[in-house]
Amino acid sequence: MSASTSGGGPLSPQAAAALQEGIGLVFGRWTALQMAVENEWGGRDSRAKANQLAASIFSWFANSNGIHSSFPSTSSFITGPFYYDDLEPMMFDSISESLNADFEDGSVGEVAEQLLIMHEECLQNNFSSIEKLRNTRPQGNAVALSRQIATEDDDDSSDNDDEQSMGEDEAARSEDMAVDEPKPSKPTPDADGWTTVPPRRGRGKN
Repeated sequence: MSASTSGGGPLSPQAAAALQEGIGLVFGRWTALQMAVENEWGGRDSRAKANQLAASIFSWFANSNGIHSSFPSTSSFITGPFYYDDLEPMMFDSISESLNADFEDGSVGEVAEQLLIMHEECLQNNFSSIEKLRNTRPQGNAVALSRQIATEDDDDSSDNDDEQSMGEDEAARSEDMAVDEPKPSKPTPDADGWTTVPPRRGRGKN
């Protein structure tokens, strides 16, 4: 079966619990979603909205057990199989509507694909990917990471400005030195009409 499709059929109680946990683990590691939550793009209840999205996706998969879908974009019973072309746009629309965010980084599709694979594994009572997620910590706070990147960019820009400013100062000093350097005066004749020529520099003896 294609990774863009997950089969139908009932989930065992253990598999259903594992799938629900797995969806939560995936969402907790989804950088774009966590940034939207931390920045409250959907308002103060952004975290609750993200949790509701996770619950809606679980219910969508659980339709194979006769549970009605709570996804905003669908109102019919689904018995499977489940398709990427259905899940991805529903996730995208739900995020756009509830969190006022349009993730243009391709992460919605990546997460949808991962959830379909996870559901297919759960149908086979294979929980290896969920176990792997369980043992892997999220890669830090998404917002803190974005702020760190922004700070590093600002520091780089400041360093470049300082280097440019130093270069301009050195060029200005060089020009000042060139202007201030005294020019050799022309030889003038003495009272007897003789002109004294100063010795030339940098020449060796004959």
